Amino acid sequence: MVFVDNLSKDEYIDFFNRFPYSHFLQSYAWGEAIKETRGKIPCYVGLKNDKGDIVAAALLLKKTMPFGLCYYYCSRGYLIDFKDKELVKIFTEEMKKYLKRTNGIYVKINPEIMYQEIDKDGNRIEKGKNNIDIYNNLLSLGYKHKGFVKLYENNEPRYTFRRYFEQYHNMDEIKESIFKTFMQTVHRSYSYNLRINFDSDVEHFFELNKANAAKDGFIQYSDDFYKALYKYGKKYGNVLVFDVSVNGQRLYKDTKDALDKINDDFQKGLITKKQKPDALDKVKRLEKELEMFEPYKNEGDMVICSLINGIANDMMWTMYIGNNKLGEDLFAVNRIYYETIQYCFEHHYRFLDLYGTVGDPNTTFKNLGGLHAYKKKYGDTYIEFIGEFDLVNKPIWYAILPGLLKIYRSLKK
Repeated sequence: MVFVDNLSKDEYIDFFNRFPYSHFLQSYAWGEAIKETRGKIPCYVGLKNDKGDIVAAALLLKKTMPFGLCYYYCSRGYLIDFKDKELVKIFTEEMKKYLKRTNGIYVKINPEIMYQEIDKDGNRIEKGKNNIDIYNNLLSLGYKHKGFVKLYENNEPRYTFRRYFEQYHNMDEIKESIFKTFMQTVHRSYSYNLRINFDSDVEHFFELNKANAAKDGFIQYSDDFYKALYKYGKKYGNVLVFDVSVNGQRLYKDTKDALDKINDDFQKGLITKKQKPDALDKVKRLEKELEMFEPYKNEGDMVICSLINGIANDMMWTMYIGNNKLGEDLFAVNRIYYETIQYCFEHHYRFLDLYGTVGDPNTTFKNLGGLHAYKKKYGDTYIEFIGEFDLVNKPIWYAILPGLLKIYRSLKK
């Protein structure tokens, strides 16, 4: 076996595309977007067998420091079969040497590997499947586990909802598995003549995402980041952007026409006694909607919701979403998630991952409990990942680094 410090772009992309469990955050596109916008250096390393074939690889995001020091983050872990203990052992030993050669303090990994099967409340299922042997093997090789966190305390969420499509024969079965209240809003959205674009860009995303970030208390990245992510993701086939748009003039006119018609039916006595309660409710709704749509009556086509999806082979992750007030009123968010589910099923994706939730469904921290409840409505399998591990090369620097970073970040503010 030979460890390669610098895999070529073609070598890395080829292995990434062939590896059955690659992740969007391990893609070449992700590394280049991070390099361009976040000041980290992507390092593409790998392990080749005696035939020269790559058997394992990793995207290491390098953060340089004073005194020639650095540390690495390997999002979602190495591209390696973690069940192959001998291969993991060899790769780890080579990583230790790599850290020494490059004066690295440590490398952090967080493999997207299920830790144990859990129920809807996040509790372990007795006699359920687990990968505790992988967890124990990493510990035996010298990795330090960073704890079984329940929220978003570390770099990537440790829990998610994921919909596996192999268990479904048609969309009707999928619809049955989604919460009825969610599907009701999806059906309602069809009355607003929303248009879905499955090949959009990020031109409107940044403004749409502002409201979401402020409401949920999450960090919004720069407009440059989303543009770079789209640029490289589009180039290497690792990003799809879906959006929802509506025509303001038509929206207002259709609502006004519907209200005028039902009022006319009342005047002409076409509403029966039995129909009257429902008709009156519809009048109230249409009057309220007409007032809501008044500001848009002279507007043309408007993008009201945008979703950035990460792609790796036949797997998709819903990474970032943005929408405005009109998007909320027209149920555009629910619609675009439903359309994404349908898109994945029809295009034979293995799964759709909703990219993160919490391990404590009852948390009151920020809006995470509400986010969990929302994703649960259209999610499927509730998954607990194995967590973050650090492979440490310089214990003293590793111990004091968090404090130094805290001081550095406070000085930057």
